Amino acid sequence: MTVAARRLPSSVWVTGLTLGAVAAVTVLAVKAEQGPQPHATAARPSASASAKPSAKPSQPAEVAVPDGSGTGRRVVYSLGQKRVWLVDASDQSRRTFAVWPGSVSPDPGKYVVGQRDEARTGSDGVEIEHVMFFATSSGLSIAFSNAVDGASPQPASGVQTGGIRMSKADGTALWAFGDAGTTVTVVK
Repeated sequence: MTVAARRLPSSVWVTGLTLGAVAAVTVLAVKAEQGPQPHATAARPSASASAKPSAKPSQPAEVAVPDGSGTGRRVVYSLGQKRVWLVDASDQSRRTFAVWPGSVSPDPGKYVVGQRDEARTGSDGVEIEHVMFFATSSGLSIAFSNAVDGASPQPASGVQTGGIRMSKADGTALWAFGDAGTTVTVVK
């Protein structure tokens, strides 16, 4: 048998390479959907950070919605766990994620999303997006948001801020979930 007779047709090579590329893209898409992995959770440094960025806490695989957080479609924010849940109308958690609260927190209770701003400058001077205001405390507006550059700096010492920051992906998910009028339940 000659070398030419043993060669695979180019269409077989192209098909094989295409299938390999589709498989690789699928794996990467699944990993991206799952969000950051615990071994890669350090916050990135940012020029907008006034203090050293904090490391994102590792996320347990399954974190139950806190008891006493109500029923129905809602956003649940736990002050003690520094975590948010997006809960659908059937009381199933659709997403949960860690957050970085500002220096002023809302009191536990039931609120509703009021004003929503796609982008603005936060009270700490950081460019933020997906801003969802839902409460006031100590004369400050309390809102969920994410930094445009993805950073999550510690609140500046001595500065009162009411921003509850999250990752960019989590900010996008919360923005899509929480329209004006959506219930926000704050628990201890």
